[in-house]
Amino acid sequence: MNRYVLDAYALLALFLGEPRGARVQQLLRQASEGAVMLAMSLINYGECVYNVERRYDWIAVEKLHLYMDAFPITLWQVDRARILAAAHIKAQYPLSYADAFAVALAQELQATLVTGDPEFHAVERLIKIEWLTG
Repeated sequence: MNRYVLDAYALLALFLGEPRGARVQQLLRQASEGAVMLAMSLINYGECVYNVERRYDWIAVEKLHLYMDAFPITLWQVDRARILAAAHIKAQYPLSYADAFAVALAQELQATLVTGDPEFHAVERLIKIEWLTG
């Protein structure tokens, strides 16, 4: 089964109805059919929450929570091993600490990271990346 890790960029593209979110919608359909596995770090989910609140308001955040409860995306907890893996990635590569959690989770799950964030070009040799276009 193919595994995918979504970063905040991917989830926000879907939630905000951007053209790049079409691929994420397709992955959600496939996950609901059991054809693929979707994962996201709670750190990256937190990124989505603060971005939605900053752009809109808390009502929009509540809508995001409802969507996430319905989506077939497994939210992965942060433990010491994941913190250390993300910290190591952050120390070695020029990307945000939150994005380092997405990379660490993709490594751990041997998954493809789904994003459109150009910051991830720095880690293309570490993980497989599916770039959102649209």
